[in-house]
Amino acid sequence: MQGYARHMVECTTRLVERLSKEVGKGGGEVEIGEEMHQLTADIISRTEFGSSFEKGKELFNHLTVLQRRCAQATRHLCFPGSRFLPSKYNREIKSLKKEVERLLIEIIQSRRDCAEMGRSSTHGDDLLGLLLNEMDSHKNKNNDNNNLQLIMDECKTFFFAGHETTALLLTWTMMLLADNPTWQEKVRDEIREVCGCDGLPSVDQLSKLTSLNKVINESLRLYPPATLLPRMAFEDIKLGDLIIPKGLSIWIPVLAIHHSEELWGKDANEFNPERFGGKPFAPGRHFIPFAAGPRNCIGQSFAMMEAKIILATLISKFNFAISKNYRHAPIVVLTIKPKYGVQVILKPLDS
Repeated sequence: MQGYARHMVECTTRLVERLSKEVGKGGGEVEIGEEMHQLTADIISRTEFGSSFEKGKELFNHLTVLQRRCAQATRHLCFPGSRFLPSKYNREIKSLKKEVERLLIEIIQSRRDCAEMGRSSTHGDDLLGLLLNEMDSHKNKNNDNNNLQLIMDECKTFFFAGHETTALLLTWTMMLLADNPTWQEKVRDEIREVCGCDGLPSVDQLSKLTSLNKVINESLRLYPPATLLPRMAFEDIKLGDLIIPKGLSIWIPVLAIHHSEELWGKDANEFNPERFGGKPFAPGRHFIPFAAGPRNCIGQSFAMMEAKIILATLISKFNFAISKNYRHAPIVVLTIKPKYGVQVILKPLDS
């Protein structure tokens, strides 16, 4: 993880330098959502694909559009078999899926060719390289197609864990801190105490940023990246008085659970990070942070490390407040997004 953390720090430092020049000493308005999407795309492209990060960016652009089209398609009238009809959305979705897989296969094949021609003894130490190295260590030629599909699926999973959901987490957290200056200053003081004056955290220091962790958890509670969780029962199970038969699909209403007054109290819709400070609320009881299954656990830990490094760096370098141009309008497009962006006023702290 140390190598990945280095990429995160380098990319975030470049962003800080650029934003500092753009807003000047007196500060200026920034649409932080777009900045977070660009930053996390840069980070995940480099950590997942290494030297092929430019193709990785192209891939992520296609995946972002694909996500948007799939969300739009769900708003239209559906009936059995409608997904096979050559509608506008179905044609575009099919085309985007093909392009995503073409790019992934191209990147994977290029990495394999380098290893086979002796240019490299391994497939690399980025995320894709680790997946390919692991696949080679358990190579079964009869399952090559299955292994390739598995790797492509994992690459897509890391996109959503390390890019889309993390960018949204960062955006909503920045908005909440901009609107709650007391907590912003509290987190900033903690970062300086733990990480020193430069505010650049090491991997070992992240667990010591307890106030930042509370804020992240509360941000995820209020604006969970996944509003619904689909799950399928692999065997007959009993939940309270409910009998769920094997093969039944279940939809878990994450957003409703996270805003339930019965579970969280009368202030369930308010920003209160102290609810994660200990009893009576433990994060695991009524809280689904990244709404990830077992196969996503690596991506989830990667995303949390990424979010903490980026937030710690930005909070230590800038003071930020909500812009008068900000319009609070969360919408659900598979994930919870700000419809009109999140405009904040950034002011460098060294001015």
